[in-house]
Amino acid sequence: MTTSTALLLADLTGVAVFAASGASAAVAKRLDLFGVVFVGVVAALGGGIFRDLVIDEVPPLAFADWRYAATAAVTAAAVFWLHPQLARLRTTVLVLDAAGLGLFTVTGTLKALDAAVPAVGACMIGMLTAIGGGLGRDLLTGEIPVVLRREIYALAALAGSVAVALLSACGQATAVPLTGAALFVFGLRLVALRRRWSAPVATLRPPRTGTRGPLP
Repeated sequence: MTTSTALLLADLTGVAVFAASGASAAVAKRLDLFGVVFVGVVAALGGGIFRDLVIDEVPPLAFADWRYAATAAVTAAAVFWLHPQLARLRTTVLVLDAAGLGLFTVTGTLKALDAAVPAVGACMIGMLTAIGGGLGRDLLTGEIPVVLRREIYALAALAGSVAVALLSACGQATAVPLTGAALFVFGLRLVALRRRWSAPVATLRPPRTGTRGPLP
């Protein structure tokens, strides 16, 4: 299997996973069939469209290759019809989202590196590719985006992007190490959820309630 074929398969797998995540979130909000498919497609393709526009690959693959939109739409529709068999939708959404996060982190970073983007920029693009779909999903379903909460989400994607850049610099950007990088992001996200790890939040001091005495 060539590198381009492996990247395509990983990309389409990430599209399917994020489409299922977005559709599951839309089902939980009781949207209709069109709404579920729309949210699923936005969740699946949003990050990739951003990535392709940034690296000047136009039109984006989501528009140029029918397999991307078809994969997202079919997956989202399948979730709509099969959701009674998906127990505990919230857990399903979180697991699927973590899997998509790992896959899109790897493919986004690799495509940026292949486009001759410097390592630091490629890591940023990889992170934004991974979180873009989830950001669109949360906004459309009326949730505070995960990336803006205290949860370890964007940080997990950034750590995975750095790992991919290091593997590429060492000439180890092959299937097994890259799969390990995707699993690293996936595992880090799930462990952070389980152990309730979070980034620090600013502490707000309560306003003073005392009053000063009269001036002399």
